[in-house]
Amino acid sequence: MVRFSLIAAATLAVAPVFAQSVDRVDYGPRPLYLIDRMADGALKDKLQSCAGQVASQSLFSIGHRGAPMQFPEHTVESNVAAARMGAGILECDVTFTKDLELVCRHAQNDLHTTTNILATPLASTCATPFTPASGDDAANAECRTSEITLDEYRTLTPKMDAADKSATTAEAYLGGTAGWRTDLYSVEPAKLMTHAESIELFKSLGAKFTPELKSPSVEMPFNGFSQEDYAQKLVDEYKAAGIPASDVWLQSFNLDDVLYWIKAEPAFGAQAVYLMDEYDIDGYSPMDPETWPNTMEELKAMGVNYIAPPVWMLVTLENGEIVASELAKQAKAADLKIITWTIERSGPLVNGGGWYYQSIADVTTTDGVMYEYIDALAQKVGVEGIFSDWPATVTYYANCMGLK
Repeated sequence: MVRFSLIAAATLAVAPVFAQSVDRVDYGPRPLYLIDRMADGALKDKLQSCAGQVASQSLFSIGHRGAPMQFPEHTVESNVAAARMGAGILECDVTFTKDLELVCRHAQNDLHTTTNILATPLASTCATPFTPASGDDAANAECRTSEITLDEYRTLTPKMDAADKSATTAEAYLGGTAGWRTDLYSVEPAKLMTHAESIELFKSLGAKFTPELKSPSVEMPFNGFSQEDYAQKLVDEYKAAGIPASDVWLQSFNLDDVLYWIKAEPAFGAQAVYLMDEYDIDGYSPMDPETWPNTMEELKAMGVNYIAPPVWMLVTLENGEIVASELAKQAKAADLKIITWTIERSGPLVNGGGWYYQSIADVTTTDGVMYEYIDALAQKVGVEGIFSDWPATVTYYANCMGLK
């Protein structure tokens, strides 16, 4: 098990380097590994024919929290890896600290699974202290960025997002990394980032920006900080860095955030992305418009230009073939652009792929299905880009198919 020491955490605060560069894009072995496992046919032949091409960056390839299949998410190292695999757009999920500074975390309340906080004195700040597993009760904790200052946040050491729910000690709880991921790049501490630092880094890597405004775990307003203040501060940090609105795709699962940007910051709002989580609604089906809280035409009429459903909501099966879902068809008919999430987040696909593959589970029996999925999303749905936990997979497809 990886051990996270206070000494290691302290090294994080010493001279962090946020300016990087990418000399060349490199796919590594994974794309061809996946292609080798595809069924014979025209798509496999086409992808194999691109094996010798020069790799290049593509806006179709979006780094989901960097490259978290192997690197601790939302760290400098994770995003540098994503850029080196050709991700043309990089993501900082944005939340805030106790002193209202914006930082890159997938959730305001994930420090107990993404950092070593439980092994530090800051464990005393956790909203839910560590509770060991006992009998049928799993180990538990909840630690929030909103309970600590930015200076305190900087003392933490990031790790792979995981927790051992069977743990009886806080140190053991820090383990639990999935077998198809790795702790290899967590041994030497990676660097956490503020949102402003992510802007500096992504710019130096030649990438564009897709920050997601995460839902607060605390009641808003918080210390006088309203939801609109929060949404505005996100935009203001791009303005302060001199980043043009055309290089930024703001995201939120909260439709009100998107509508705020459309009204208050129309240049940025034009590319604001509504992340769709309607799957949480009882009875919802992407194949049945009667179950949708908003039609695609209604979203367009609100000023929304981009939607981002999860991959499975955009496809279905017809006679064993992956085709566009009703949601995808109506979105395109309403002239909505589509981005989708997330490839390479499911481990080996031999057993159906789990949540992200639920609408095509019947044909998901091998890792080779990954490129059939990507091809259907690109060619039959017409997505603008695909988030991936290992961007080389999507970059390879984009380069081979001439997608910029």
